[in-house]
Amino acid sequence: MIFYQKKLLWINLNCKQMKKLCPAYVRVPLFFAIVFAALEYFIDSGAKPAFIKFPMVALFLGVFLFLLIAIEIVVSAVDKITYQLLTDEQKAAAAAEEALPFTETQFYKNIVNKLTRSTAVEQEKDVLLDHDYDGIKELDNVLPPWWVGLFYVCIIFGVIYFVRFEVYGDYSQEEEFLADMKKEDEKVAEYLKTAPDQMNVDKVTLLTDAPALAEGKKIFESNCVACHRADAGGAIGPNLTDENWILGGGIKKVFTTITEGGRSGKGMVAWKESLKPTEIQKVASYVLSLQGSNPKEPKPTEPEAKPWKEEGAATTPEVKTDSTKTVTPVPAK
Repeated sequence: MIFYQKKLLWINLNCKQMKKLCPAYVRVPLFFAIVFAALEYFIDSGAKPAFIKFPMVALFLGVFLFLLIAIEIVVSAVDKITYQLLTDEQKAAAAAEEALPFTETQFYKNIVNKLTRSTAVEQEKDVLLDHDYDGIKELDNVLPPWWVGLFYVCIIFGVIYFVRFEVYGDYSQEEEFLADMKKEDEKVAEYLKTAPDQMNVDKVTLLTDAPALAEGKKIFESNCVACHRADAGGAIGPNLTDENWILGGGIKKVFTTITEGGRSGKGMVAWKESLKPTEIQKVASYVLSLQGSNPKEPKPTEPEAKPWKEEGAATTPEVKTDSTKTVTPVPAK
């Protein structure tokens, strides 16, 4: 009977200390948040939360929260019952223990002792080494169990890592990096399908890579050949292959013309409602790639068209000759 009452006292004290360390209003939300986060992490639900996309997840979370609250109620009831079974002396001892600061309770001391296995001051003579340094003595304390456990975990991890990557030759860091980059590129490509187009006349640059020019050619053939011909030699619209431009050449001018349209009343319509800015960049780059292609029977140059040179472009310097000098012919060999 005495052993039974001591056991009840131990259970009651431990329950009270646990409640003091982590009250119910902290435990329940904490456990619920951990489970909720784990479900959201491991269940692939796309853009929607898992508990919205899958009703069974919401049902599980509701049942889990109900169980957490029920367990707290049961534990509280058991705690009250065990307290009533204690003797008056044990109740007084429990009240005295509960009044102590947490760091001075037996519960806390037991935890610290298990983690550190430190020797009490009264027992230091049992672990005192024989030698000393200028009166400074040394104790032969054991390593803390948490440190020893962590050391063994590191050894096990190192062995597994060595066997996996060095013996069996699993993926290298470079392969892991390339795989991660591929995944991120796929995410970017998926985002760009629905993302607002950020290209504008200030950011536009001339594209010269083959894939971009090939896409520009497809856009040109789908939308522009009726007025400019397939070879861009000009029909209703002007010839796009020579150096003469009505509204200016260069990527920025051509981009603006396609976007906003040509001359008022008789020029090209504005394509900004039909094509994305990046598509306009590609077709403008494709048009500029046709410069000097000399199509068959091109349309004559429009009267308003003027030769265009990009600002900052190098010009061929004029070579001046001295008419007073003569060139001595070189005899043929």
